[in-house]
Amino acid sequence: MSETVVQIPEGGMELNETKVLSFGEQLVGIEFNPSNDAGVAKVKELCAELANILKDSYANDTSRGPIKSLLFDHAVGELVSAQMAIVKVITFK
Repeated sequence: MSETVVQIPEGGMELNETKVLSFGEQLVGIEFNPSNDAGVAKVKELCAELANILKDSYANDTSRGPIKSLLFDHAVGELVSAQMAIVKVITFK
């Protein structure tokens, strides 16, 4: 078995930090706000929070079945649609 030795450059190594996004943050695209609009950021933040509450409730429900699953999927879709519609109104010119 051979061992590989890697030289660490002078000054150390550079580390890039990446934030792990929650379900809700991924769902609403929390990092996408090209206009840096404060209203858009707030709407996305609030909708992400709602999505996280919804997911946590669903994940912790031991009695879920096909109907509950269908309702969860529908609620997530409606949440995304509402968030997108609100952002559209805010940014419409």
